[in-house]
Amino acid sequence: MKTYKIAITTGDKFGIGKEITKKALDFLKPDKEDILIIGEKIDVDYDFAEIDEPQNGAFCYKSLEYACNLAKKGAVKGLVTSPVSKFELHKSGYKFNGQTEIIEKLLAKDNQKAQMIFIADELKVMLLTRHCALNEVKLTIENVVYQAEILNNFLIEKYNIKTPKIALCAFNPHCGEGGILGMEEIEILNPAVEILNQKGISITKPISADALFARVGKEYLNKEKLSYDAILACYHDQGLCPIKALAFDNAINTTIGLNIIRTSPSSGTAYDIAGKGVANPDSMIEAIKLAMKLS
Repeated sequence: MKTYKIAITTGDKFGIGKEITKKALDFLKPDKEDILIIGEKIDVDYDFAEIDEPQNGAFCYKSLEYACNLAKKGAVKGLVTSPVSKFELHKSGYKFNGQTEIIEKLLAKDNQKAQMIFIADELKVMLLTRHCALNEVKLTIENVVYQAEILNNFLIEKYNIKTPKIALCAFNPHCGEGGILGMEEIEILNPAVEILNQKGISITKPISADALFARVGKEYLNKEKLSYDAILACYHDQGLCPIKALAFDNAINTTIGLNIIRTSPSSGTAYDIAGKGVANPDSMIEAIKLAMKLS
């Protein structure tokens, strides 16, 4: 059985996945023995696994399923996924809120949970909750501890940071103002931090997200050493708005917490420009580079 360093899915049939994949590979020119492309065939000199499925959402799911099956067999060490449409997945009967959730279903072992972290060079932002409505965001002490431990281990194992420094975003504005604006800091986040500190993990007490990202964002833009090795955000937009504003073209969606690393460009399907040859491949270039580095 041939083993590949990474597999790349071409994503949505009508999106920009094929175009940015071709442009990225033409730019990077990785060893062709390292790469398998899964989905629709494109004009590059790499091995292909073509997925014969006319329905768009089903095609997207089956491409991921094929890649994950190879990963379970050890034939693929890392995954790079091109953008797909959640609407198309749902329309085809696949009721998932994103590719991260699909990959978790297909690859998780022993109650593993996939974690979503966005990486832009030294700036790393992990989400405690992912694709859910804002009024459904729920934090627990146990889950904050679990995810912080995964993040800490990832930084140690993949980035050789002996004692990572992690910053924790507050859930409420102004850290809840002592309970006036919410009790999550007092009842959930502070107790979780105490447990983590007792375990030897260096994580801050909750910091107001606006102040935290203002400080770290300034350091990032000035190319200074960042105060923290990673930031834990409580919910999707709290983490993604600032990192995409700071580094949209090289902020890479990365799945950790499973036995394989998955990366994905920060762009969406971009139906409006698909097929016009103008899609920017920078984020896909960075996604491939990061998957090659971490796998």
